[in-house]
Amino acid sequence: MIEPESPISVVDESKPNEEPTKRVGVWFIASYALAYMGIFLGLLTPVIVTLFLKLDALGDGHTQTNLSLVLGCGALFALVCNPLFGKLSDRTTSRFGRRRPWLLAGVAGAIIGLSVVAAAPNVAVVLVGWCLVQASFNAALAALVAVMPDQVPTNQRGMVGAFLGIGIPVASTLGTFLVADLPGIGLKLIVPALISAMLLVTFALTLKDKVITKEQVTTRYDLREFGRSFYINPKKAPDFSWAWLGRFMLFMGLSYLLTQQAPYLRGHLQIDIADIAKLIATATLVQSVVLVVISLAMGPVSDRLGRRKIFIFVSAIIYACGLAFVALAPGYSVFLIGMAITGAGQGVYLAVDLALVTDVLPSKETAARDLGVFNIASALPQSLAPAIAPLFLAIAGPGNWVSLFTVAAIFAAVGALAIIPIKGVR
Repeated sequence: MIEPESPISVVDESKPNEEPTKRVGVWFIASYALAYMGIFLGLLTPVIVTLFLKLDALGDGHTQTNLSLVLGCGALFALVCNPLFGKLSDRTTSRFGRRRPWLLAGVAGAIIGLSVVAAAPNVAVVLVGWCLVQASFNAALAALVAVMPDQVPTNQRGMVGAFLGIGIPVASTLGTFLVADLPGIGLKLIVPALISAMLLVTFALTLKDKVITKEQVTTRYDLREFGRSFYINPKKAPDFSWAWLGRFMLFMGLSYLLTQQAPYLRGHLQIDIADIAKLIATATLVQSVVLVVISLAMGPVSDRLGRRKIFIFVSAIIYACGLAFVALAPGYSVFLIGMAITGAGQGVYLAVDLALVTDVLPSKETAARDLGVFNIASALPQSLAPAIAPLFLAIAGPGNWVSLFTVAAIFAAVGALAIIPIKGVR
């Protein structure tokens, strides 16, 4: 039973690193899920549609190469900034809390970055703006994800994680439909960002954030500590390391479908450039409806059974099957079937992913730092996938999309196998 609660903007002065035991209420879950969705609305809409359209509008004849460059460099900023700002969030002693300042600063920086992208006269300026967007949104994301172990008890994490998980496909669907009907690249970039800002600010101002004092920060922030923001010793945290590897391989599979839809429809299915935004919106809707239904069903089931691993294992296999459909699609209708199957796989995965990793965190004291390291597993593929996509597209002839999505399916299947050795959860 979810208890209602009053959305009062206060800070929580209880011990910040104690495991939470009080069940969270309806307002918290709703505002938390909407804030999480908001970040990905601002971040994924350009990745799926708008950056491709912006770069194509610049008209230098190298749209695919430029897209790989911009997405790859932006993902590198995400890779560095998520654990870095996560560590800084863990150490923040502001009287307003340790998560709230980074939520607000992150969304402000993202709006500035997207404004730069919208006004960019060339690829170089697009690149600078997008790197600022990735740095800013990942600063906010690091703080936002850390709210889970801060506030949510273990026996609610599957349910809350499921609501967070469906925020990603909802953001993708809303973003693609929103930009399909907006005039001009500028509005297509800025409107989703403004909605994102509204949702994040609402959550930040109503969050009962935990406060720490300078005396509670027990380690110096030196060069060695900076380096630890990006690495956790697998020997000291084997379960966390296997979970990291599983997510990395799964997100390698996810990233190809996420970043290559527009070029795939244009190059493989020969879709006219004017129809791409609407067809991506339709495909994303199909995928997301399946994902949401599956995720909301599987999260509570995982809590009741007390099991996480089997859900993630099955999700990766389903997703790999969906990618195989996409790889072999002779037309748009079969592509939609493949998208529906990938939605089912993602739904199972996102229902329990955050619950699993928060169950195997090495330390409560460094939750945001550790989750930042974990998020490298989703950020790094966004850099690697576009960078090495041309290699797979060149196999068996130029533009071989079958080889690309087949490799993506293999990545997802290997991600399933990496979950098996985890011992700390069932």
